[in-house]
This record gives sequence, structure tokens and C-alpha cells, in this order.
Amino acid sequence: MNNLAFDDRDGVIWRDGAMVPWRDTTLHVLSHGLHYASCVFEGERVYNGSVFKLTEHSQRLVDSARILGFELPYTVAEIDEATRAVVAANRIGDGYVRPVAWRGSEMMGISAQQNRINVAIATWQWPSYFDPEARQRGIRLVTSDWRRPAPETAPVHAKAAGLYMICTMSKHAAEGAGYHDALMLDWRGLVAEATGANIFLVIEGRLHTPTPDCFLDGITRQAVIGLAKDRGIDVIERAIRPEEFARADEVFVTGTAAEVTPVGSIDDYRFTPGAVTETLMTDFEALVRRQVAAEAA
Repeated sequence: MNNLAFDDRDGVIWRDGAMVPWRDTTLHVLSHGLHYASCVFEGERVYNGSVFKLTEHSQRLVDSARILGFELPYTVAEIDEATRAVVAANRIGDGYVRPVAWRGSEMMGISAQQNRINVAIATWQWPSYFDPEARQRGIRLVTSDWRRPAPETAPVHAKAAGLYMICTMSKHAAEGAGYHDALMLDWRGLVAEATGANIFLVIEGRLHTPTPDCFLDGITRQAVIGLAKDRGIDVIERAIRPEEFARADEVFVTGTAAEVTPVGSIDDYRFTPGAVTETLMTDFEALVRRQVAAEAA
């Protein structure tokens, strides 16, 4: 992985309709998105030059902006086209894409109706999100003190920058204590997700996963549910209490960065990556390869 700071790299970033040299793509200190979190973003994976589920991600970016009360000045198709262009311009084979949209600096205050909506798309090389050895054994999670907010208190179905503040705090605390990530509960004390990935439990051969009523229904999550159903594995979306981890034979997380990653422990609960997790890891890799082949055809 490139160890340069993210503001000091070669390459280009797509910004408001044009390719801009990487180091020139700057943000003013009085941008509304910085002060008031009026900012939405996406995270996408590039495999052999192809962005996995690109249109789904572009659509979610548009939808997230609308939830926050602003319209992007580009269509989903235009965002798709710009994403492919910036991946090609930076010669990314396997990497990561970060589209982001935010209110600019024309007005500074809670009210921001006249602010310009800016859109940028960056991409870079990206290794495994978790250490490869940890993925084999299963990552270690600890329950965070912070909880996912109720739907009535935050725009929980938008991939909004402000919602990730508690994720950063939770992950820093977890890593500081020697864990790989944190488990987030919701405002009711039910299992929600990890800091940047959805979670699944394998109980007696069935997949159980929390209902996404206060967090994102991840695009990788949806893909893995589809793969499980194709295998004839029952998938149950429901409220899950933390103590139910005692019944789980396997646990794994899913996400754009995490892909399908087994979990070895959560607090004092222990799990062994097993057949269901391994099958879905293999099936997900095959799904990615099929899409790459289809785009190349």
C-alpha cells in the first residue's frame, strides 16, 4: 500500500466534472460539509479495473444526498462514467474508490440553501482491509460503548459522514485495546453491525442477521444474502440480542472493504470459521470474477 499521506500523492481526482491533479483537489476550511457534516460518501472496490456493483453505489450516493436534503448535479449514469474514467486515468487494477459529495462554502451557518453541491471521486490501490492472517483465524471484536442512534434521531439510512464519528471513536478504542474492530449495538441494546461492516451469525446452519432499521443495508450484505439463498441456506433478518452469540457456531462480517471476513471472537464469545463462512467467501470471490469478466466482454 502507498504510505504517502492522502493529500500528497501522484495521480488525478475527478472533481465537479474535470480531472484535477491530486494535490490540487483542495477543500476550503469554511466548507459547510466540514463544519456541519452535510456530506455523503461511498466506498467501492476495484477488481482488475472493474468497480464491483458500481451503479448500486452511485445510486446510493444520490439517495444519501437526497436524505440530507440536497440534489447531486450529476445523474447516476454520469457518476458511473466519471468513476470508470478516474479508475482508468489512475491505472487502478485492484483498489478502492471514494466518491464524496458535500455542501460548499457559499453560506456558513446551519442554513445552507445557497451552497454549491460539490462532487469528487478519488481512487487508490487498496490491500486487504484486515490483516490476511487475522482473516484466516477470524478477527477479534469488542463491544463499543457507543450505540447506533434511533431512526428518529439521525438520517440512519444515508451513508452520511457525521454518522461515522462514533465508528472512528469505537474502532480507535478497540484497536487501542488490542482488537481488530468494534461491535456496535443499537439504541435498544440489540446487535447492529461492526464499525464499517454488517454482521451475520450462523446458528444451526441458518444465517441470522440484524434487520437494518438503524444502519445501512450494505451492498455487499445484499449480495451475500443472495448467494446464501442460491445455496439453499435460510437467511433470517431479525432483532438479535448480544447474548445470542453464545448460540452461534460461526460469525462473519461483510462490507465493501471487509468483503466476507470471519470473526474469531466478540468479547468473551469464541467462534471457529467454518463451512458456511468459507463457502460464502468462495462464492463472493466467484461473483466478483463473474462481474469483472462481464464488464470486460
